[in-house]
Amino acid sequence: MSSILTVPVGLGRRGYDVLIGEGALEAAAARLPDLFPRRRAILVTDSHIAPLHLERVSAVLAKAGIACDPIVMEPGEASKSFAGVEQLVDALLERNIERSEAVIALGGGVIGDLTGFAAAITKRGVDFVQIPTTLLAQVDSSVGGKTGINTRQGKNFAGAFHQPRLVIADTAFITTLPERERRAGYAEIVKAALIGDAAMFDRLDAAGAAVLHGAPLARAIADAIAFKARIVAEDELEHGRRALLNLGHTFAHAFEAEAPRDAIRHGEAVAAGIALAFRYSVARGECPASDADRVETHLRRVGLPWSAASLAHKDWDASRLAARMRDDKKNQAGEITLILARGIGKAWIDPRIDAAHLVAFLETSLS
Repeated sequence: MSSILTVPVGLGRRGYDVLIGEGALEAAAARLPDLFPRRRAILVTDSHIAPLHLERVSAVLAKAGIACDPIVMEPGEASKSFAGVEQLVDALLERNIERSEAVIALGGGVIGDLTGFAAAITKRGVDFVQIPTTLLAQVDSSVGGKTGINTRQGKNFAGAFHQPRLVIADTAFITTLPERERRAGYAEIVKAALIGDAAMFDRLDAAGAAVLHGAPLARAIADAIAFKARIVAEDELEHGRRALLNLGHTFAHAFEAEAPRDAIRHGEAVAAGIALAFRYSVARGECPASDADRVETHLRRVGLPWSAASLAHKDWDASRLAARMRDDKKNQAGEITLILARGIGKAWIDPRIDAAHLVAFLETSLS
């Protein structure tokens, strides 16, 4: 077993650890009995993940004296819906879950978000454990307590802040990921560096595509999670500084809403959104063009989209994208909020974006 890294999320009584590295699941075994007093673990996964990882997780639980009771959902964003959360809550209640028990989320961001939301509302709140099986979920959605489902109006428009009790980011899980999914997850790692850690970006840029594998990847995961943990500890409910973690996401959510389902990955949309945020900052005279160039070059080197035109789906309309951005959850008083950059590692929040200027920028960027 390789060395396991531990990153604490400092939220007082609701704080928890993130265990990172190959073998983190086995390393967590000693912590599990306290979370499952009935010596059974209700585990939520999907039909893609179950054949890959359920046997291993069940064996670790059994060794700790805990029986595994799985609930297998349909894969994909369709389960992250009111119908999906109703199905899951019903399944938890049918198993007579008690408030002293935790639920395990085994899967990617969809399963983590859905399970966390179901845990938040079942019997007014039960604990849950995140075991993310994708790189994207390990560095982003599994940490910080954001849970939720999608609505007709957009992604994650119904949800709750509900912190996990433990996060097990075992890098052995991501060895089964297709290369495209691995790259998409990396977008959230480089995002952390671009928000507030220029030295981390220098390390990532020096490593290039090699950062997507082995020990360099585990270290990068730990760095990104540690950065996010610091932000979450400062601003758990996203009333201020935590919004910085949405660098690129307002653009990304607009891309995702406008593209056909499954045409682009979330991390791909985030990468293009980050590049646009930097380029828009340049257009406003707030960021050196050389920094935006470095960001685009780095994204391209690791195989990620570096512009709207480089996304797999290219049929974008500037006015429709801007309309989607006007509906973003971060907006206040009818104004568009964007996370912009004064340079690499120097992100900031602008809560009053000029909509007409944004549309003009998008029209130029999409041409």
